[in-house]
Amino acid sequence: MKGFQITFFAEQEHRHDHTPMGDWLLQFAKDNGALGGSLMGAATGFGSAGKMHSTHFFELAQQPVAVTVSATEEVAERLLAAIALEPVTVFYIQVPMVYGRIGKATPPASAGDAADAGD
Repeated sequence: MKGFQITFFAEQEHRHDHTPMGDWLLQFAKDNGALGGSLMGAATGFGSAGKMHSTHFFELAQQPVAVTVSATEEVAERLLAAIALEPVTVFYIQVPMVYGRIGKATPPASAGDAADAGD
């Protein structure tokens, strides 16, 4: 199947209301139908202004983070349009991808999947 991989870049100190931006983006993507997503912290990074941000023992707030989500074309369009309406500014990269599952084993069910199976 075809879709998009979207990676959002932020700093741990940036927030939407009281939620760290990375956590908010991951939950927002999930709530808007993304197929999956991950939040990853980086040791060092720089933004469009060229300022270096890095993780130090006493300054974890400036840790660069990346939120990568997978989405169908429809969900990617809807997700980006919804974020555009929020009071945030975030840099992102959107890349076309092909996705699917491969292998003989049945994927393990998570606790959330088992609860959803009764619906």
